[in-house]
Amino acid sequence: MSANAVARHRSASRHVIHAYYRRLARPVAAIAALLALASCDSGSSVEEARLLALSEGTAEDWGIVRSTLARAWDEELHRLPLGETMARIGVTFVGTAYVPQTLEVEGPERLVVNLRELDCVTFVENVLALGRFVHLHDPSLLDDETRLRAEYRRLLTEIRYRGGELEGYPSRLHYFSEWIADNGARGLVRDISRELGGMADDTPINFMSTHPDAYRQLSAPGIVDEIARAEARLGARPRYFIGEAHIEDAAPGIANGDIIAATSTVDGLDIAHTGLALVRDGGVFLLHAPLVGSAVQISEVPLAERVQRIGGQDGIMVARPLEPGTVGGDR
Repeated sequence: MSANAVARHRSASRHVIHAYYRRLARPVAAIAALLALASCDSGSSVEEARLLALSEGTAEDWGIVRSTLARAWDEELHRLPLGETMARIGVTFVGTAYVPQTLEVEGPERLVVNLRELDCVTFVENVLALGRFVHLHDPSLLDDETRLRAEYRRLLTEIRYRGGELEGYPSRLHYFSEWIADNGARGLVRDISRELGGMADDTPINFMSTHPDAYRQLSAPGIVDEIARAEARLGARPRYFIGEAHIEDAAPGIANGDIIAATSTVDGLDIAHTGLALVRDGGVFLLHAPLVGSAVQISEVPLAERVQRIGGQDGIMVARPLEPGTVGGDR
């Protein structure tokens, strides 16, 4: 990568903080756009139906779910370790558009199903949901659209919200280190950062509560306090990360489909970016939905080199997806 390209990466990272929080924060321009939308007749039944359809998934979204599941079963991916299944499903999304803030729909918090447009976190969440679906069920569900959609929504809710329960905006796992811990507590993933030589990270996490103007939802009474309490719980929990200088040493212990979270150097933030590990040609690469590039892609350089090149990132956390019904994860 040229020096100019590296500079562009770093400039983009500083300007928007990072791709992950673009889905959460509301830049000034986005706020203005939302206010303009609010001036329309958003309370009409037609508008409400439109917003609901967008959040619950379009016909195209559900077509992607069905075709991805059908292909996975046809290729017998359910017979592989879950991480391997996820890696193979993940590469089918290469070229899918990167779009930030797809979870920030108008009105109360609701589950958003959108596979046409992905950011770095929704890419990971949807691939994990699809992988778990393939391992939990069989192709007979393709004949029952109602059950298929209900089960996919259940799996996605389980992954995206604290304790697997959607209970308003604060229940969403906004910080990805909490996403790892919460999904780990329920046996969906296992944090292997410490096993791979990770060091303790005790830096405070408080970006959302200290920047409430960046989030439309934080204007509601009491929401900032709820977020601050979640941040305090997260800060009190031990967490580990592998520094950028040690990623290459840890790489042999990273497997296909492991969830990679690049740690952030921005005050109050934990994670700068997320993706899936792809092991190929003797190295670990990142399958991800980046802001720079605007589409799901496979990194051109190995993971260690990529993190070192990107300004605002200083290491990684690694979470291993677990087979449904197990508490292990070694393979």
